Amino acid sequence: MNNKVILLVEDNPDDEALTLRALRKNNIVNEVVVVRDGVEAVDYLFGEGGHAGRDVAKTPQVILLDLKLPKLDGLGVLRRLRADDRTKLLPVVVLTSSNEEQDRMKSYDLGANSYVRKPVDFDQFLDAATQLGLYWLVLNEPPPRRA
Repeated sequence: MNNKVILLVEDNPDDEALTLRALRKNNIVNEVVVVRDGVEAVDYLFGEGGHAGRDVAKTPQVILLDLKLPKLDGLGVLRRLRADDRTKLLPVVVLTSSNEEQDRMKSYDLGANSYVRKPVDFDQFLDAATQLGLYWLVLNEPPPRRA
């Protein structure tokens, strides 16, 4: 399980630290690549910009995507991922503090696989991280890689 990369797209340092701590506390030892804005997320996934030359064949097992990001918001990232054959099937979990129904609807309309509201309570967040890790890293069968 630990060779499966998690891409965390999160601009808030506190939420980043909380997510990483919750994953580690649940013995999820996978490599977590953290990017802090939507443009960097797209650059990472497509091997562009500051991530030029990255082996784009090494795709994340799951993307944990915040919606409220600088430069390009999470919905823009999702729109870009789903428009490209190389990334349209990557599992994307929107992990956000937004409880707006329109954010949830738009996320699913754009192809999000899951929408999880960040719990404020750390123990609840630990439980959420456990469930996310178990499902996306252990139980979920990803689509076969394209030739």
